[in-house]
Amino acid sequence: MVRGRSGAGRPWVIGVLVLALAGAGFGLYWFQPWKLWQDETVDEALPGVVATSPPPAAGPAPSPTRDAGPRTLAGGELISHEHATSGTAELVRLADGSHVVRLENLDTSNGPDLHVWLTDAPVKEGKAGWGVFDDGEYVSLGELKGNKGSQNYTVPADIDPSRYTSVSIWCDRFDVSFGAAELARV
Repeated sequence: MVRGRSGAGRPWVIGVLVLALAGAGFGLYWFQPWKLWQDETVDEALPGVVATSPPPAAGPAPSPTRDAGPRTLAGGELISHEHATSGTAELVRLADGSHVVRLENLDTSNGPDLHVWLTDAPVKEGKAGWGVFDDGEYVSLGELKGNKGSQNYTVPADIDPSRYTSVSIWCDRFDVSFGAAELARV
């Protein structure tokens, strides 16, 4: 009697292949490596700044008022943490009394689940600064709109921005800062 190969080993091999494919799919979803090569540029104007023509030459120029436009209250240079990051972060009070965090000339890596955080944590260089921003108080101002350019993030009205001393580009997925800036008062 001639015996052929038993089919008993095939379900095991198929099970391993299915698990490997599922693991690869989950890994791709979780890490989203393609984002490292995709840039999203956002260039927003500062809210409340309206381009106007110069005043007529005749007559005295109107005197500026204190609340005539946006005023920078604090700001600083972004430093790199998990990924190379550059640009500036500013806390700006708008003419209506509301506040925004403005990122200018931002240049960082794209990544999964990136947010802009206003925090009370000190900004530390290198690996020591990667994970400190979720240790104290922080406010998520929303998802990062783009990894390049200039953009604004509204500070909620019920938040006192003077309680916060730094801004972080925070990756919620991996609990790590891509970059951060100390907000020095102006």
